[in-house]
Amino acid sequence: MGKQKEFTGVVISDKMQKTVVVKTMHLTRHAKYSKTVKLYNKFKAHDEKGMAKLGDTVSIVETRPLSKDKHFIVKKVLKKAQSLQAANPEEIV
Repeated sequence: MGKQKEFTGVVISDKMQKTVVVKTMHLTRHAKYSKTVKLYNKFKAHDEKGMAKLGDTVSIVETRPLSKDKHFIVKKVLKKAQSLQAANPEEIV
């Protein structure tokens, strides 16, 4: 077996039961123009205890497929959101 993927990101949705959507960002260099570009991915992650809320920074780790598009679980909440106004999904990451 290979190594499990682990990402850090911000929760942008917690409206589902036991599932959160986590937005991750990584930097890469453009092949032709050599400019640093931000790339974003959204992953659905299983949150059994419901500890992650909107705007929280979380660590997620890869696991076996739990549903059609849920392949990660929330490992731990790294940082809680400041307030509900600061946790506006359009302003996150």
